Amino acid sequence: MIFVRRLALLASLAGVALAYWAKPVTAQSPLPACPPPGNQEYLLLVRGQSENARARIASILPEEGSVLICVYLGVVVVRGGRFVSLETANAWSSYMSSVEGYESFVLRPAHQTSTGSIGSSTTGGASYQPQRLGTGYAVLVEYGNRPEVATTVSQLVRPVGLAVYRQKSYLLAQYSNDPAIATATLQRLSDAQLSAVLVDAQQVVRLTTQVSRR
Repeated sequence: MIFVRRLALLASLAGVALAYWAKPVTAQSPLPACPPPGNQEYLLLVRGQSENARARIASILPEEGSVLICVYLGVVVVRGGRFVSLETANAWSSYMSSVEGYESFVLRPAHQTSTGSIGSSTTGGASYQPQRLGTGYAVLVEYGNRPEVATTVSQLVRPVGLAVYRQKSYLLAQYSNDPAIATATLQRLSDAQLSAVLVDAQQVVRLTTQVSRR
């Protein structure tokens, strides 16, 4: 009798185990549709063919931006937001395409104003040719999506470009092989209460050589 009860108990436990492992896998939640750009916000959309690629794209985009994996026109993309400058968004798009090898494009806000945007200093649109700098020193300025900082920097040094350093965008105030020149530029910018840093130029990718206020 005890033996029969044990068999019944084992059969019951086996049934529970089988039921557990036989549970259907819950379908992955569908990705959300990409929200449109906000007022005076430019969006960078980058296409990744796999989850690993999209994770890498998300890790590359600027830390200060809002990054979201979403669906745009039926395509899964990585959405980078909070670009208040078309110049910066286009430069990042060029970087992602030319350097990282991902298809990307920029969405403009529905209602644009030209006030306070950083734009190309050339006519007919900007030319973006991302280039890793060589040996030397680079002086970078944090601008935190505040285009007016470019105007302040351009009053102290010229030309002022855009650059990427450790997955973050900066204004490029100086690139020189001479440490004395780079240090002097850093001091001038610091005296103007600007957040400037001196870094190894070989870790910097220049996006465009010159920006100006539109």
